[in-house]
Amino acid sequence: MEIRITGLKKYYKSEGNVIKALDDVNLVIPSNRIFTLLGPSGCGKTTLLRSIVGLEAPDEGEIQIGDTVVWSSSKNIFVPTEKRALGMVFQTYAIWPHMNVFNNIAYPLQNQKRPKDEIESRVREVLKFVQLEGFEKRPATRLSGGQQQRVALARALVAKPKVILFDEPLSNLDAKLREETRKELRSFLTELEITAVYVTHDRVEALALSDNIGVMRSGKIIEIGEPKKIYFHPEHQFVADFIGRSNLIPASIQCIEGGYSTVTTDIGKFVCSDTGIKAGSSAVLCIRPEFVEVASAEEPRPVNAVEGVVHSMVFIGEVYESEIKVNDRLVMVKLPADTKLSSGDPVTFHVKPEHCLLVSE
Repeated sequence: MEIRITGLKKYYKSEGNVIKALDDVNLVIPSNRIFTLLGPSGCGKTTLLRSIVGLEAPDEGEIQIGDTVVWSSSKNIFVPTEKRALGMVFQTYAIWPHMNVFNNIAYPLQNQKRPKDEIESRVREVLKFVQLEGFEKRPATRLSGGQQQRVALARALVAKPKVILFDEPLSNLDAKLREETRKELRSFLTELEITAVYVTHDRVEALALSDNIGVMRSGKIIEIGEPKKIYFHPEHQFVADFIGRSNLIPASIQCIEGGYSTVTTDIGKFVCSDTGIKAGSSAVLCIRPEFVEVASAEEPRPVNAVEGVVHSMVFIGEVYESEIKVNDRLVMVKLPADTKLSSGDPVTFHVKPEHCLLVSE
């Protein structure tokens, strides 16, 4: 079910100042897709999610879920949360410790006074779906973090919502369990073919889970796209930096020819794929560390080659996170775990034109 948001604004007052939590947000979330709101703390993503659910009342704008307007300031419409046919999974799961697994999941249906047979049938159906069959009588306090997350998902699904929303549901899990649960969740949501809105500040989570990502900053959505587009071809410097580690280098575009832009920077001249920024303009050259190819200083120099010195190396298992010093700038690179290089060694690195991205300042 499609969600359409138009001109949404939400203001807070703090110490005499007006804070724009939502600053004229316009957004269409397509049906049966996993849409992630990604951004730093305080950017407005949770406020937007709570506004869709009905836990927050915006100051201006309109929210439409499917064919139903659930909030409109101009039309004086406010549909209560319980009548929006939504499921919600919170950061803390909100699992009731005094209930067993069955009653935790059945609670929404019991609250709606559904027939006992229907409750029994639906709970068993979602237990099978989230792979918790046989856990019906297990006390909630005897569940692992991952199991609690699945109980919360089952409870959100048991009433067969049209849309399900997630507010950073994996943030309380350890790194390994978070990775495993992320894979499960992606599989569950893809199989369900349901509209899902997911809030996170974790870029890896967003890239792994999403069909589409909306990057938020200061109450605005500044860029929307599929994960690969957002990662490889961002349009803004903020997005390039936030979605992954990047070398961001001020550049001046000299000329554009044959689909390539030639730019000058303080570490040398680069040929980049043309992104539509005009010749003579200033821009930012974005180079991901994983696309920097490092060789010894004696090897032949390909296009976009720069000489430098290894400044630092940090071993993190599969690679070394390293910095190469060129003039007064440190360039982040990733070196193979079995590299023979060490700090102080002269090197030449190069970047293919298709991996030299130009973004607006």
